[in-house]
Amino acid sequence: MKYTEIGGVKIEKTAALAPMASVADRAYRLMAKEYGAAYVVGEMASCKGLCYNDRKTAELLSVLPEERPMAVQLFGAEPEFMAAAVKIAEKFSPDIIDINSGCPMPKIVSGGAGSALMKTPKLFGELVRAAVEAAGAPVTVKIRSGWDENSINAVEMAKIAEENGASAVAVHGRTRSQLYSGRADWDVIRAVKQAVKIPVIGNGDVSTPELCREMYEYTGCDLVMVGRGSYGRPWLFRQIREYLETGSYSPDPSPDEKLEIMRRHIGLIVADKGEKVGMKEARRPASWYLKGMQGAAHFRNLCSELTTLEQLERLIEQIKTEQD
Repeated sequence: MKYTEIGGVKIEKTAALAPMASVADRAYRLMAKEYGAAYVVGEMASCKGLCYNDRKTAELLSVLPEERPMAVQLFGAEPEFMAAAVKIAEKFSPDIIDINSGCPMPKIVSGGAGSALMKTPKLFGELVRAAVEAAGAPVTVKIRSGWDENSINAVEMAKIAEENGASAVAVHGRTRSQLYSGRADWDVIRAVKQAVKIPVIGNGDVSTPELCREMYEYTGCDLVMVGRGSYGRPWLFRQIREYLETGSYSPDPSPDEKLEIMRRHIGLIVADKGEKVGMKEARRPASWYLKGMQGAAHFRNLCSELTTLEQLERLIEQIKTEQD
């Protein structure tokens, strides 16, 4: 097994789970780890929310032993709040602290945080420096290729991150204006890798083991990060590991096996958040597991009505009967 090191944290060089707001919660991260994800990143937490003692924000920072190595992710646009938030985050003993400079969502961008930082390199550097000076753990950053196609500045931003003490940079090969559409530009990731000495994590459009190896080979990146390609497919991390080690990988689970994995995933959500909140949040991930099954559209509609674990059990039995 090959490894990469981020600020002394040793990570297997297979595939990491990308941070995804409202998606990569604890249950999702645990599923990814169970199937071999080398590294996971938590949902982004507001620096100001932490500093103002927001309980829900603080809950995003807790780390279980089974999740390690794991980063907690912060977003903000004011260096003094970033430094204070880092000190709060360190109480949860994360392996790594990551600064989100890539989220494209309007409510984040409107406050000058997330991918809005791609337009303010000086402020970005100040945020990284503030975090590094406050942290005991390594500090990393996640950026996009640029704000739009006319301002591709990932190389500049990665150099600023490195100059200000970041231990690694993750690059999503899309601009903010692309959101999640179009194709990720792997050339940008390769250019960043050639421009800095710190580890570079590549992110964008890896949905198969073959594409994971292709990203490693094409960009020279130190670690590959998988996001939407893992929706309803936690076994992708196992397949990637197998493929990188042996050149082949096990097939996707059968429909019945997928339903058991879905049951496990939703059980983790409910265990973490309670049945009322958990089942509401489980509707979307439940529907992902049904892709490709007979009658999938109908069953996805039924997923949108789930409110109890008992309903879930009835739905699973109904799907199994119809698949048979």
